[in-house]
Amino acid sequence: MFAEIAPRYDAVNRMLSGGIDLWWRRVTVNRAAPPASGAILDVCTGTGDLALAYAAKAGSQVRVVGSDFCRPMLDRGVEKSADRNLPVEWIEADAMDLPFDDDEFDLVTVAFGLRNIAQTDRGLAEMARVCKPGGRLAILEFSLPANPLIRRSYLWYFRNVLPRLGNAVARNHADAYTYLNQSVEEFPSGEALASLIKAAGFDRVEQIPLTFGIATLSIATKAAQPAATAVTASGASA
Repeated sequence: MFAEIAPRYDAVNRMLSGGIDLWWRRVTVNRAAPPASGAILDVCTGTGDLALAYAAKAGSQVRVVGSDFCRPMLDRGVEKSADRNLPVEWIEADAMDLPFDDDEFDLVTVAFGLRNIAQTDRGLAEMARVCKPGGRLAILEFSLPANPLIRRSYLWYFRNVLPRLGNAVARNHADAYTYLNQSVEEFPSGEALASLIKAAGFDRVEQIPLTFGIATLSIATKAAQPAATAVTASGASA
């Protein structure tokens, strides 16, 4: 499904969101700012919009990596990074089995991809594993507005207009944009998502609604490793 829509993925996203998805990514980069040095991993990077936004803002001492399991999506990211002269490492990888060392990244991000991981808890556990203690996680994901009137209007558009328009313009046979609205409505948000993030090993979860709650940015910190307990010669804890 993702391979089929890769050639027109960016154009369809801009059209369906009115370009506001670019602003959501700018908010993410500003609120979960890149470290002064170290490494950033963008999981489920797709065509690399968020990874490239970080590469544009980060200094030369920061390594930016984008990983995704769909090669045609990554190929678009490679083209875009070459066109913009932005250094990003592109890695084909399963988000539930990331090919990176423990505690390798200062910041781990995922934009509109967490709900596409077959087992959300395994994906979050992998993100926690590769994130350094004290490092941060930033999740940008669709959500449903809390305001009843806005929610009803949004759901009508989401169920009746977006799938037909998206599938037609993307010219795909897999009903990718029907899957989009179904996956968003079924995916946990708010406190349910915060609980999943905490269970994976993160704490201090901050959730920032964007555009009336159509999207939400969740930022969390990986719990620091407990200090080793000193032991005296007699064996008693000090």
